[in-house]
Amino acid sequence: MENPVLILGAGSLGVTALDLFQRNNVVVYGLLDDNKNLHGKEFGDVSVLGETDDDGFLKLIGQKCEAFVAIADVRVRKRLVKMLNERRKVQPVNAIHDTAIVSTLASIGHGNLIAARVVINPYAEVGQHCIIQSGAVVESQAKIGDYVQLGTGSLINSGVTIGEGAFIGTGATIVAGITIGKNARIGAGSVVVEDVAAGTTVFGNPAAKL
Repeated sequence: MENPVLILGAGSLGVTALDLFQRNNVVVYGLLDDNKNLHGKEFGDVSVLGETDDDGFLKLIGQKCEAFVAIADVRVRKRLVKMLNERRKVQPVNAIHDTAIVSTLASIGHGNLIAARVVINPYAEVGQHCIIQSGAVVESQAKIGDYVQLGTGSLINSGVTIGEGAFIGTGATIVAGITIGKNARIGAGSVVVEDVAAGTTVFGNPAAKL
């Protein structure tokens, strides 16, 4: 990526995204965050410049500057993506760690954060604006919807389908062929052996509804 990038979000996810871009020799223009206590804070030579709706900085985004949304809260992430789509006519770029292994046969949308040592295998499908934390594995022919978060070390086996906005906790295992519904939540360390309905929270081994 030749253009510099402006990161929306200066919390832990924003710092992670900053590291991913810098490891790939992408210039980060700065970070924006609505927490005024962070304004002026510096991460190395990159500063938190202002709020996420500051037109003075947002107008930089376009042909010569990219954007990335680094906020874990799905509702806020959706709002900011919509704002970038409508006001700046852009899609956020992907932030992919240089140690991640993404098959050339996999399909990946826009605006995803793919952290260190993630593996995405052939014919897997990853939607848009997902957060895939360190060491997660997405096996072949798994389908990950938009705005999904996969926790550190989670294992998504072949043929799994994960609906939009679902949250998969750290170290969870989803066995082959399972469907996880929209906005479902899977607790850390859980082993999911049955389909999970939309909006449902499950936990344990085997995972059971809370």
